[in-house]
Amino acid sequence: MDRMDRSILRHLKENSRQTASRIGQNIHLSVSAVIERIRKLERTGIIQKYTVVLDERQLGNALTVFAVLQLSHWKYHEPFAKEILAYENICECHAIAGDMDYLLKIVTKSALSLEQIRQDLRRMPGVSGLKILYVLSTVKNEYSVLPMD
Repeated sequence: MDRMDRSILRHLKENSRQTASRIGQNIHLSVSAVIERIRKLERTGIIQKYTVVLDERQLGNALTVFAVLQLSHWKYHEPFAKEILAYENICECHAIAGDMDYLLKIVTKSALSLEQIRQDLRRMPGVSGLKILYVLSTVKNEYSVLPMD
């Protein structure tokens, strides 16, 4: 990946609906060259998918929290990972190192709905610890980090 690829990625990160023509004009590259580079980035898996970023508050989701969760034994990790996929309000789930085993990002409409999710998590086999961290405000929220030039 070279400087031009990174430049294309910056443009797509800002607005993935930009045309190859518009990107080409901005970075002084032909439309066909931009299209070929984008296809290569897709084929190699650097670009994994195109999506939308939603305003959670406008969708009625007023509450964002992070939860750190601990399992009592390694045998519970695989079943936990499979079960967590069913929760639409859990946007992210990361296995982590340290005192806790998982970091979850939960977006929901209210404290009442969060309490239901919290109870569901506590009932999962092997869950031995759960801490909830409430987001008061978001200073930065990026979806990927591009390599430096």
